[in-house]
Amino acid sequence: MDRILLSIPFFILSFGATMYSAAENEWIALFDGETLDGWEVAAKPADRDTVYWKVVDGTITCDSRGHKEHGYVWLINQKKFKNFELKIKVRGFRNSPGNSGVQVRSRYDYREFWLDGPQVDIHPPAAWRTGLIYDETREIKRWIFPSLKNWEIDDSHAPRGWKWKFADEGDGWNDLLIICNGTNISTFLNGVSAAELKGDGTLNDANHRRHNVGMEGHIALQLHSGDELFVQFKDILIKTLK
Repeated sequence: MDRILLSIPFFILSFGATMYSAAENEWIALFDGETLDGWEVAAKPADRDTVYWKVVDGTITCDSRGHKEHGYVWLINQKKFKNFELKIKVRGFRNSPGNSGVQVRSRYDYREFWLDGPQVDIHPPAAWRTGLIYDETREIKRWIFPSLKNWEIDDSHAPRGWKWKFADEGDGWNDLLIICNGTNISTFLNGVSAAELKGDGTLNDANHRRHNVGMEGHIALQLHSGDELFVQFKDILIKTLK
């Protein structure tokens, strides 16, 4: 699924019938609001044809309510990116206890059915986690911002001033900004700084180099294994950096 971007200042991104022209420092849309053109579902064979990811009312919607018997199911953008700013709107629901996230600079292993790379967490049941960074790379599987020994975390690590809106609070849309530049990843939730990862020695270590992740790769949306998730995304915009 990897494709080569032209190494010239101006290039064209094509998703189905929709064409996006982009130059460096220009925002482009990764979701056309109508189809999943340019995206691909990745999962174990038993889950691959289950329609958890779909377009509903101009949003990318993941709905696995009533279906807990599934593994990880990813919606992966087919383009690769290195240094960029990514803006995305996300809406969570109080009756959905599931976990999601935005993978960056990641790659899917179709033999092992695993997506390696860092993930910006989205977790409405404990919304203070949203914007913190977990590493799904198979040898890592721990929080890297904050830096913790495994997957366990508590609200003592919540960023100051964090804010989250549920779907019954106004329009319920939250603004997530992710900046990947060199070995650093910064995240902001509704304008509040959530993570400032100085990733030299982490994103470019031997494990990440082994899977060719951490510094370049794909963007993906997560449905966590065994979760009954209802979450929506829209206005997915990216701007490439030098």
